[in-house]
Amino acid sequence: MKTKGETRASDVHTRMRDDILSCELKPGEKLRFEGLKDRYDVSFSTLREALARLSAESLVVSEGQRGFVVAPVSVADLEDLTNARVLLEREVLRLSMEYGDDKWEADILASYHRMDRLQSRLGAHYYFDEEWARLHGAFHRSLVCACKSPVLLDMRLHLFDRANRYRRMSSQFRTKWRPKDVEHKSIMDAVLDREPDALKLIERHIRETTENVIEFAGHLFLQDEAAASVA
Repeated sequence: MKTKGETRASDVHTRMRDDILSCELKPGEKLRFEGLKDRYDVSFSTLREALARLSAESLVVSEGQRGFVVAPVSVADLEDLTNARVLLEREVLRLSMEYGDDKWEADILASYHRMDRLQSRLGAHYYFDEEWARLHGAFHRSLVCACKSPVLLDMRLHLFDRANRYRRMSSQFRTKWRPKDVEHKSIMDAVLDREPDALKLIERHIRETTENVIEFAGHLFLQDEAAASVA
């Protein structure tokens, strides 16, 4: 059973993590203890524990005696992240298609249906909706959850969340959207049919998302790269 202090630290970790992934706390932002203490209404020791966890997740960066900053963003980091995601996503998807049973298939169909129905109700601005983002993540998890490797699934979720921060940033500047409903349906059908092409489809889905992020929000990343080069 968790102690009260552990529960409090876990709660603050979750709230800060959500604020980083949603860009409420911006990339490169200095995380000052006084401001965080007021924002989250917690003690300094609880903050330090939450920041240590976020540092282990590569969402914040320790600057030694100078404290912490929100992990910066760059094109190089996004491309490295994308390559890692492709390698891992293809493998857990391959394993899930090998081991998946009837319940796995039913869960995929249900996850897709919930996401698709909400997207239809929201219309063109679905991408900004928090509930859609949650269902989108749940759909992608459903595709790979039969891989029989909790370690790989944990690594995959960590990379997915890091990539989501980039997607959230680019959404603020997009003037057009890819037909993701068509892509998701194609991926789902290929996975359920155990088609080898499903691996190519998921890789293309990830890489095209990265290309769009760079196209629409790359101007935000270049400044961070330049700043890093003179730091």
